Amino acid sequence: MNNNSELLAEAFSGYLSNERRLSSHTCKSYAHDIHILLTQLACATLEQVQPQHIRQVIAQLHGKGLSGRSLARMLSAWRRFFHYLIRDHHFQHNPCTGMRVPKSQKKLPHALSPDETAQLLRFSDLDLLTIRDRAMFELFYSSGLRLAELTHLKPGDVDFLDGTVRVNGKGGKMRIVPVGKVAIDALQIWLKHQKKIARPGVTALFLSRHGKAISARTVSHRLKAHSRQQNILQNVHPHVLRHSFASHILQSSGDLRAVQEMLGHAHITSTQVYTHLDFQHLAKVYDVAHPRAKKK
Repeated sequence: MNNNSELLAEAFSGYLSNERRLSSHTCKSYAHDIHILLTQLACATLEQVQPQHIRQVIAQLHGKGLSGRSLARMLSAWRRFFHYLIRDHHFQHNPCTGMRVPKSQKKLPHALSPDETAQLLRFSDLDLLTIRDRAMFELFYSSGLRLAELTHLKPGDVDFLDGTVRVNGKGGKMRIVPVGKVAIDALQIWLKHQKKIARPGVTALFLSRHGKAISARTVSHRLKAHSRQQNILQNVHPHVLRHSFASHILQSSGDLRAVQEMLGHAHITSTQVYTHLDFQHLAKVYDVAHPRAKKK
């Protein structure tokens, strides 16, 4: 690429920082992605870049091990760069329009085994924060909630008679999820203490030590700390409890549609990532169900 291309890239950076008022971190990220494009392109000038050149660069970077997510971010930066060139520098077309990148292989979320989950949910202390944590983690695992759904709950969202919790999920979609007896008992104990420390006007179910609504960061921190205390070697974060809930229900029932409803997934494809059952369970199902597997 010639010097003019570098000047256009610098002008784009100025546009992002001065007109768009983007942060310095974001501007550096754009500059990095544009620099990679300029160094990989075989064309003499930016005006000569065609869709096939962009596809070639994507293929080269993918071959070097860049993930689909990284390539998608870069492509978005390149697309915006050419849009800027069309608007301010009289370029005729955007070679990135309609371009797609290779999809990254989805990583399966890790699930705790039932024994590991039971170990995680053991609590010996009876102080205020431990009582709260036990109620939080039991509800997390019992109902497969998202972290944001948990932190936004109010006491009135739990129906102790029916054993359910009303959850405001993604996109404002409300759903009712069952709550197990152990979680119900833990919640009832917590609510006796919750009322004593809740600050005026605070309506959250789970509170910090200061009586305010608990933050997602605090929940994650407390879960990690407790998992280490229980000698669980896996990296335990809030989504692990959600995945463990889904995996254990599926292993026992095989009802993917029911788990989809409880998790609040709009599409069944989102739930299918949770069907990573262990081989022993799969082999057992196969032996029972497949005609050719049955012993005489």
